[in-house]
Amino acid sequence: MPDLTGKTVAFLLTDGYEDSELTSPWEAVEKAGAAAELIAPKVGEVEGKKGHTQSVDRTSADADAGSYDALVLPGGVVNADDLRVDEAAVAFTRAFFDAGKPVAVICHGGWILTDADVLRGRTMTSYKSLKTDLTNAGATWVDEEVVVDDGLVSSRTPDDLPAFNAKLVEEIAEGTHAGQKP
Repeated sequence: MPDLTGKTVAFLLTDGYEDSELTSPWEAVEKAGAAAELIAPKVGEVEGKKGHTQSVDRTSADADAGSYDALVLPGGVVNADDLRVDEAAVAFTRAFFDAGKPVAVICHGGWILTDADVLRGRTMTSYKSLKTDLTNAGATWVDEEVVVDDGLVSSRTPDDLPAFNAKLVEEIAEGTHAGQKP
């Protein structure tokens, strides 16, 4: 496993996230040596669909993408839909693409990428119901366990987490990607 010591990974989410899509990648990046921080539109705690709660480290309005080496966007329908209307969350997400930093997205997490306008010419996967939205935003959608496109890691569902986590850690270890620019 690549060593991520000295790197910090932002996890952007809000209430209604898919619990395992936060906890499993979080554990993977920490196991590889990285620090992880939870970014949300609100202060306090966020609660997942299945009841996992976790403290917010910083709000999306106060977070600076320059302080992080990568971004993870967990899924969950309510989480993803609420994040995409938070202007600070959208701007925070876009800043990772502007800087060429790795971004990993799973399940419904891809919705925010449509609002960040970063998908033209990119190949990715997601939960199948997002196919039309992602395609309309300029992505080529494929039905695969994990897709890596120049620093953008994507997967479909919690079943894909082992492959997603492995590629997430690998892309963070590689650092910035010139092709990650929107």
